[in-house]
Amino acid sequence: MAGIKYTIPLALISFVIAMVIAAFVGVMRSYRPQVDGSKKILWRLFQSLLIFYVWIFRSTPMLVQLFVAFYGLPKLGISWLQPSAWTAAIWVLSLNTGAYASEAIRAAISSIPATQREAAQALGMTDSQTFGLIIVPQAARISIPTLANSFISLIKDTSLASVVTIVEMFYLSQQLAAANFEPLQMYLLVAAIYALFVTILSFPQRYIQRWADRFIK
Repeated sequence: MAGIKYTIPLALISFVIAMVIAAFVGVMRSYRPQVDGSKKILWRLFQSLLIFYVWIFRSTPMLVQLFVAFYGLPKLGISWLQPSAWTAAIWVLSLNTGAYASEAIRAAISSIPATQREAAQALGMTDSQTFGLIIVPQAARISIPTLANSFISLIKDTSLASVVTIVEMFYLSQQLAAANFEPLQMYLLVAAIYALFVTILSFPQRYIQRWADRFIK
């Protein structure tokens, strides 16, 4: 019940937000508009901010990020920087997963042969048309397996939400282990439930991949 009530909703909500963030960051870091002058400087500054975001969330532990978001930010005394446990967990899980997933999307975009860009330009397509109509759809299909792995990792990472007092499965298993003095049984049980949830929630990947692959036949 703790898994159904807390773990799965936390994972699903965080993953949806993470995919929006990852798609935006991955596409923006890969897009190379033909601009010059002040616009070029602003574009490079914008991409530097995206690089910094990816760096900070990939180079620090998620556990530390949760502590900073839930316990640290309220110390600044700013009202809107005092998130609830759910808000802190969702945003940290989303931003962390989004940083890793954006690199998967960026790698998928980079894997598209340059000849396709050249062919599109020869047909008179603009940079934005080439990127949006040719590059991105192919990259989305290529990145499905990696993004599915990110979702699986996110489900398991929800166990860290226990440190901000969310009563998800791992938090409850700790309480039960302390009450009945059977830590091995409790932790093996929660591991089995995590494995069951991951297995069930991984099933849609094969259908999504099959749906995406039909466009290359």
